Amino acid sequence: MRRNLLLSTLIAAISQLLMPASLAPAQETQQPRYYVFNLGAPGGGNVAAAASINNLGWIAGNGNQPGDLSMHAELWLGAPFDLGTLGGPNSDVAWPNKNTHGQIAGIAETADLNPLNEAWSCAQANFPTITNHVCLGFLWQDGVMSPLAPLPGGIDSYAAAVNNRGQVVGWAENGFHDPTCNNAPPAGQVLQFEAVIWGPKLGQLTALSPFGSDPDSAATAINDNGEIVGISGLCSNAVGGTSAEHAVLWEPDGRPINLGNFDGGVAWNTPTAIDNRGEVVGFANLPNTPAGEFNPVAFLWTRQHGILELPPLGEDTNSWAWGINARGHIVGQSLTSNRAFLYENGKMMDLNSLIQPDSSLVLELANDINDGDEIVGFAADTSSGATVAFLAVPVSGTDGVRSTIRPSNPQPGIALPQTSHRPFPGTFARFAAAIAPPK
Repeated sequence: MRRNLLLSTLIAAISQLLMPASLAPAQETQQPRYYVFNLGAPGGGNVAAAASINNLGWIAGNGNQPGDLSMHAELWLGAPFDLGTLGGPNSDVAWPNKNTHGQIAGIAETADLNPLNEAWSCAQANFPTITNHVCLGFLWQDGVMSPLAPLPGGIDSYAAAVNNRGQVVGWAENGFHDPTCNNAPPAGQVLQFEAVIWGPKLGQLTALSPFGSDPDSAATAINDNGEIVGISGLCSNAVGGTSAEHAVLWEPDGRPINLGNFDGGVAWNTPTAIDNRGEVVGFANLPNTPAGEFNPVAFLWTRQHGILELPPLGEDTNSWAWGINARGHIVGQSLTSNRAFLYENGKMMDLNSLIQPDSSLVLELANDINDGDEIVGFAADTSSGATVAFLAVPVSGTDGVRSTIRPSNPQPGIALPQTSHRPFPGTFARFAAAIAPPK
């Protein structure tokens, strides 16, 4: 009943407050597997993206502000809520968050300018413009956004994900001026950064060792068993590239292991998500990629089979995976054509072929999938020209939305913000744009 109430609330809010995609089932055609809902662009700009959906149906991501020069982190729960910032112009929830206890990890700028004029990972990978404001990871809970400190001597930090133990992972600068950094504008990176865990105790901060002799590292995801994935390599621009020479899994004891690669360990070997079975998805550069180029293909890594390539759709040459659920279903994007994909049972499918045919949305990237197979990401709205967040809900039979795994009892003590707000989507979108043909 609770699950149906949540979904009914969501459908009603979308129908009344946002820009709904058509819900009419196909006639004289195969029943769609998914109904897609248009979550709109709630920040007042022309771009929004949903990056995360947990098993309670909490959807988090971002929405551009008016003018599309800044973005704010957004939480959708029946209606969209602006999570605010730490005093600066930008914030975002950029990676899948699986916590179901009311905690969300993300990034936000403060009012302070970076004294070293660093662009940092937040602006280079996520925000619409480079402001050179200090950017910190945050943990949002009970309506409060709390900053997550860097390592001693550092200026910036970045929070990617939080598990159900309350452990937040990401990366943070320390005070070392790293000679492997690219300190030329616009990156302007000066300080070394390391993968870190904040919590679970208040004020607890633990650095994770890079792989081998690598000087820098970053953590991108954590499961409820304390297994952490991320990247290890050079400082470079503090975003992708040779910062991701190695895709890494840190065991619960902190020991890093190399997940392998396709390019010999040169660049862009990036895990993005890990499930509670220890299965990892992400993307890695293809063999023989020229140095410095972004040329990824999605991968699945398991302890049994190692790293396996997930080929793109049709004639596309590139892909990347962003989310995996407990059923081993994987979502991401087939690049070049920019189509959201769903991978299950060894089959790569265009998510657009699985939704109601009269939708105005073209699903471009699927960023996360929960254990009920609900999928979120961003889409091009052909009726408005905007880039919008979407929710795709699986259906059963012909009479409505399928019930999923959300618990009948809500989590206690979860408080929502009191206010809400009625192209630049996706992490690393600047790099992916170089692959896609002009529209």
